[in-house]
Amino acid sequence: MFKSVILEKAEKLKDKLITIRRDIHAHPEIGMHENRTAKVIVDKLKEYGIEVQEHVGGTGVVGILRGKEPGKTVLLRADMDCLRLREENDIKYKSQYPEFMHACGHDAHISWLIGAASILSELTDEFSGNVKFLFQPAEEGAGGAEKTIHSGVLENPKVDVVVGAHVWPGIAAGKIGVKPGPLMAASDNFKIVIHGKGGHGGQPQKCIDPIAVACEIYMALQTVVSRKVDPLEPAVISIGKFSAGSAHNIIPDKAELEGTIRTLTYEVREKMPAMIESIIKGISEANGAEYEFKFTPYHAPVVNDYEITTMLGKAASRVIESKNVIIVDKPTMIGEDFSSFEEKVPGTFFWVGNLNKEKGITEPLHSPEFNVDEDIIYKAAAIFAQFALIYLNE
Repeated sequence: MFKSVILEKAEKLKDKLITIRRDIHAHPEIGMHENRTAKVIVDKLKEYGIEVQEHVGGTGVVGILRGKEPGKTVLLRADMDCLRLREENDIKYKSQYPEFMHACGHDAHISWLIGAASILSELTDEFSGNVKFLFQPAEEGAGGAEKTIHSGVLENPKVDVVVGAHVWPGIAAGKIGVKPGPLMAASDNFKIVIHGKGGHGGQPQKCIDPIAVACEIYMALQTVVSRKVDPLEPAVISIGKFSAGSAHNIIPDKAELEGTIRTLTYEVREKMPAMIESIIKGISEANGAEYEFKFTPYHAPVVNDYEITTMLGKAASRVIESKNVIIVDKPTMIGEDFSSFEEKVPGTFFWVGNLNKEKGITEPLHSPEFNVDEDIIYKAAAIFAQFALIYLNE
């Protein structure tokens, strides 16, 4: 297939995809509650004659498109959920639910995957094998990727390769970013509870102050990154929650800290819990306090397959020209549960540029003023469709 054929089909869908995106934007749904969103998707897929599976991993939807002959299977993925955030944009399609907002671009992700499904539904004579379109629930926190995997999304037919994408404010609209190897960080969580001995604020000598111990731990944790991890291996430890006490003149019995750990390799990720706990244990024992440490694995790092990423770049070059395909030089410490798929099958995750200063689209992800340059939607749809054709035909 030539670029012009795919792009021409995508351009014809432009207004329709924008309408879909705006409808979903106005009706955002939180993870595992994407029922209205799922119905919109199901109706569109059925309109294109695509086989549909509902309630995948909870509220997920899978479309299956079969080519002219048996062959390999490619899984194209988009996420569906919104954030618990009040929108501050003054737009006609503003969220109708004050407590929820599509501030991470998932409304655009849904729209461009629907676009890819529409394009490929007209080209089943042009490829062998199968295309699965996964509309995944709960990327923002409830482990939606794992839930769809447990529901069998990678089987029947067995998936050989997986591709996903995310709108990205750091790249100009009209361009995409690709990177083989680590692209996005593992995102793990932890909680520390320090048990001391409470008492009067004027008699600290009779107490074991858990706040003092927690503060010492807080500062010491930064040495994990600066002194225990290879300086060439990116890692982040951040405390986002610190709570203790009930009054200004009472030393409490306990203090609690909660934080996140971000790493880009499995090797560093595996070492982190033990390194952190050794610091907590040492400081607690030195101060006569006791501790609890809970480490909760969340997302693995997104590590892109070299060959698949190269193929994705080739597909994108046919659609938007090679000058608009950027090789990402630095990964991000933001996490993405797309990594769950890449742990099972080869794949690639790419960034779709969204920065457009002329349109005033400059806000970061998760901002109450975040918006999407809607001209990128049909182009992303074309890239997904083009990749599927190249992969299945090669």
